[in-house]
Amino acid sequence: MTFSEQLITFMFIFCLPLLNASEASQCSSSSCGYRNVDVRFPFWLFPKQSSTCGHTGFDLLCTDRHETALKLPDTEPFLVRDIYYDKQRFRLNDPNNCMARRLLSFDASGSPFSPLHFLNHTILIYPNEDIKSSSHYKPIRCLGNSTSSFFAILFDFASSMPSSCQMVKTLLLPVSSPIAVDLNDQDLWLKWDSPSGRDCENNRSLRGFENNTTIEVKWFSSFKSGIHNFVLLMMKLICLSLMTLLFGITTCVVYVTFSFERLPTQIRRSLARHATLKPPRGRARSPIFGPYKKVMNMREVRSLRAYSDVNTASTSNASILGYSCVVLARFVETVHKSK
Repeated sequence: MTFSEQLITFMFIFCLPLLNASEASQCSSSSCGYRNVDVRFPFWLFPKQSSTCGHTGFDLLCTDRHETALKLPDTEPFLVRDIYYDKQRFRLNDPNNCMARRLLSFDASGSPFSPLHFLNHTILIYPNEDIKSSSHYKPIRCLGNSTSSFFAILFDFASSMPSSCQMVKTLLLPVSSPIAVDLNDQDLWLKWDSPSGRDCENNRSLRGFENNTTIEVKWFSSFKSGIHNFVLLMMKLICLSLMTLLFGITTCVVYVTFSFERLPTQIRRSLARHATLKPPRGRARSPIFGPYKKVMNMREVRSLRAYSDVNTASTSNASILGYSCVVLARFVETVHKSK
């Protein structure tokens, strides 16, 4: 096996596995746009990230307005406003600005999330003409019609409402505080218990699956993983550069070789005839021999000098062969002109 063949074999054996190598198994954070919610493990952003970058049920998506959204089972998407990874909770909002209506039918079953608190509320319908402007109860703005309004009050205060109020139902509503607040001004706060990563967040480490075939969560040093990915990228660039250079050299050698083999047959025959020519004896000078000899002397000197320079500058057989072809072609052309 020649040196060039050994070099090509080494390049493929060394570089191909490196080019197929993956970065550290944890995924970097992503977002739907500038100054948007930072999405990282256990959440993952579809379709910007692979499902292996997050936990099951923690998939988020981007809206047409480049906002981060969460789609829970059997519900319309919620907008994600904040994610507190150290506290393992996040804040949701309704795209239509009617969170109170969403809370009346909210159901987190089938997802890994749960509300922070529940309070028992009673839903009432109250005629609009009986509503007092001084009342501390606020109607749900996105519900009701021109004749009546809807109220959501704590169950303990339902008995104090006027008799004109009609009770619709009583239910537990998810709230962000154990203290009663106006549902019109409330966002939905959810939390998750598993996977847990509070200590990891406090240590400023990254979390992710140990590999793509297990669900075991592992902590990664963000500094070490950054160095690993940088070194891997540099080695990939070096390998690609070397393979490109090797391909270019091989192409040049093949081009020069085929160019020489395709020299016109007439030039080859002329070179063969020139090799059999012998100078005439005596003082008689042929009309061709005089200029022929001068041409030979000048061409030989130039060819030897050129050959010496090329041989000193490069030992490449392809370069010497190509240069010799040019010199011989010019020489044959001069011979034909002299005739």
